[in-house]
Amino acid sequence: MGSLFRSEEMALCQLFLQSEAAYACVSELGELGLVQFRDLNPDVNAFQRKFVNEVRRCDEMERKLRYLEKEIKKDGIPMLDTGESPEAPQPREMIDLEATFEKLENELREVNQNAEALKRNFLELTELKHILRKTQVFFDEMADNQNEDEQAQLLGEEAVRASQPGQNLKLGFVAGVILRERLPPFERMLWRACRGNVFLRQAMIETPLEDPTNGDQVHKSVFIIFFQGDQLKTRVKKICEGFRATLYPCPEAPADRREMAMGVMTRIEDLNTVLGQTQDHRHRVLVAAAKNLKNWFVKVRKIKAIYHTLNLFNLDVTQKCLIAECWVPLLDFETIQLALRRGTERSGSSVPPILNRMQTFENPPTYNRTNKFTKAFQALIDAYGVASYREMNPAPYTIITFPFLFAVMFGDLGHGAIMALFGLWMIRKEKGLAAQKTDNEIWNIFFGGRYIIFLMGVFSMYTGLIYNDIFSKSLNIFGSHWQMSYNKSTVMENKYLQLSPKEDYEGTPYPFGMDPIWQVAGSNKIIFHNAYKMKISIIFGVIHMVFGVVMSWHNHTYFRNRISMIYEFIPQLVFLLLLFFYMVLLMFIKWIKFAATNPKPYSEACAPSILITFIDMVLFNKPKEPVKDCEVYMFFGQHFVQVLFVLLALCCIPIMLLAKPMLIMQARKLANVQPIAGASSDAETGGVSNGGPHGGGGPHEEEEEMSEIFIHQSIHTIEYVLGSVSHTASYLRLWALSLAHAQLAEVLWTMVLSIGLKQEGWFGGVILTCVFAFWAILTVGILVLMEGLSAFLHTLRLHWVEFQSKFYKGQGYAFQPFSFDAIIENGSAATEVE
Repeated sequence: MGSLFRSEEMALCQLFLQSEAAYACVSELGELGLVQFRDLNPDVNAFQRKFVNEVRRCDEMERKLRYLEKEIKKDGIPMLDTGESPEAPQPREMIDLEATFEKLENELREVNQNAEALKRNFLELTELKHILRKTQVFFDEMADNQNEDEQAQLLGEEAVRASQPGQNLKLGFVAGVILRERLPPFERMLWRACRGNVFLRQAMIETPLEDPTNGDQVHKSVFIIFFQGDQLKTRVKKICEGFRATLYPCPEAPADRREMAMGVMTRIEDLNTVLGQTQDHRHRVLVAAAKNLKNWFVKVRKIKAIYHTLNLFNLDVTQKCLIAECWVPLLDFETIQLALRRGTERSGSSVPPILNRMQTFENPPTYNRTNKFTKAFQALIDAYGVASYREMNPAPYTIITFPFLFAVMFGDLGHGAIMALFGLWMIRKEKGLAAQKTDNEIWNIFFGGRYIIFLMGVFSMYTGLIYNDIFSKSLNIFGSHWQMSYNKSTVMENKYLQLSPKEDYEGTPYPFGMDPIWQVAGSNKIIFHNAYKMKISIIFGVIHMVFGVVMSWHNHTYFRNRISMIYEFIPQLVFLLLLFFYMVLLMFIKWIKFAATNPKPYSEACAPSILITFIDMVLFNKPKEPVKDCEVYMFFGQHFVQVLFVLLALCCIPIMLLAKPMLIMQARKLANVQPIAGASSDAETGGVSNGGPHGGGGPHEEEEEMSEIFIHQSIHTIEYVLGSVSHTASYLRLWALSLAHAQLAEVLWTMVLSIGLKQEGWFGGVILTCVFAFWAILTVGILVLMEGLSAFLHTLRLHWVEFQSKFYKGQGYAFQPFSFDAIIENGSAATEVE
């Protein structure tokens, strides 16, 4: 549990490995995932490192696997994923893998090229088939005498008259196919370029054709162009070439066309057979590859990760030993040594690896050990900033405070149940949902925070019971503790009746939560809820901030920073307690001492305003004259206590502002006079103490200038004093969002669902069904999702700013161990994005 409240103790180690055992040892450490290696060659170019050729070979294998994956996905073949992670192959197995991938890629490329050539040939024959069919109609028309008008228009009337009777005019022609969307501009270009001296006929091909290059379906049309003369023929062919129209030979004689059509049909049938066999062979190759593709990806990525890590090592002068430096958790030291021994035994080396601890003044990385439950809460903290080494970790406390403060704003039994059930469903199905890897970012966020969602829902159900609020209605479980003293006619005729606490209240509170009688209080329900929720918001806020200040005491004691403990923590805590915690105590005194059943001076009419009392206390104002028979103060000696508290709080400000810098300055002067005395800590001489005596140590930095220390302390003091006021007011968002959530729920009930509930008969049932569906959609969409997101963000702000600013620096850097699991997961995510 120690690592939950603070990060793990880390050690910088030096690792000596024999060259023949280095690969196996690094492989074992990758499976373990507990070692973070440092780059000992930061000035060496990536292309000049020892194992750069092996990394390139892995990149080439990965490229071939991505090509296979793309082809498999194109055919919709499922890839076998057993969920198991095979071990990293031995270096000698790389040659076999490379040969296998090379053979598969070449075979697949050859099959694809052959298939593309066959499809292109098939497309040409199909287009020729349609040309022969469609142009037969055009030639039949040319053979008739019904086209004299067209001939006259094309050749001119004089040429037609000059022709001998019974002699047909000889026209040249070209036939081809063109994309359907290019046909209108193609026709206009022909008309303008040839000045109307060509005759174009076209017909659409009904069935779409497959483009052999990309496999898309395209729509084309057959055309035939009649003209006279070689000059027009050349011009027409150039226009066809410009519009990427495909021209095909078309015989003039009907017998030749029929013979060609029969030959084309025969070749199409043969091509269909060959294409089918080619596709079957391609499918078999891909199915065989799909069975092993995931394992191949894992193996190649592991090999690449090992060689990439080995590039971070140094070679000794004999070129037979690799030297590495790494950060390791102290608790896992023995486990790491066992893994190194396994790697040495697997490689057959007789020289054992050596793992030595090194002394360093560098800040170690921060490693907080998490599980699937605490991981999401730790991610919330790390999003603000990774904790400094061995600093108090807010995550375990956030597990309770985060869903609780969320629930204060989101308190509703019904809405909380919806959220809790959604979170519980994700938790129950987490193995199956985790296996269905998706790149949907929103879903991944929801699934990653499933335990947070579940706890927020459960806590919201609890606060909903406290508020006695379920979809804006109340539960009358124990019966109201208020009695009606009016008769029915009086109640029905008077809209603004009020029940007297003296006569109508039984004297004992409702056993659990809010009395359901407040649900029917139209006039003063909001007033009562406002007063209650506003006060509990301030109470929870002050307790939360005091807890944050107390957490700073744990940091100071752990790092043995005596100056900060005495001259920062104590004044901060006293300042917060004497002003704001005193205000909380006034609230409880008011609740306990004043009641409607009490005689004056402790009746409800004599109860003072806490806010006005607090303002008068801080400004040293004289309280206003009380009502007759009432007292000015709530308890004896209140004025003296308040003046004393304010004066003591004001005295804390110069202590926070000046004490620490002046003591540091004095310690430096003594250190200059007596350089041998080394009893003063880094914190007492202005240095940075990040590790103290508990391991880690801080970096040896130059002493900070005294002017900078004074400025930093001034900023810190002003921020704390002003922040105490603003942060206390900031917790009023608990009251504001709770009120807004309750009012929105009531609006939806009153203006939507109540309409359906008022309908009668069978028609009313239909209306109620539709209205209920609409109400349910609005409830889930607005009140659960949007209001839930709003409450979540406000809760996050309260933790990051109001709570963590009291003790949490967040200036560390995360421990990033060499782990095969993380590398494979990141590689799979990158592949899915591509």
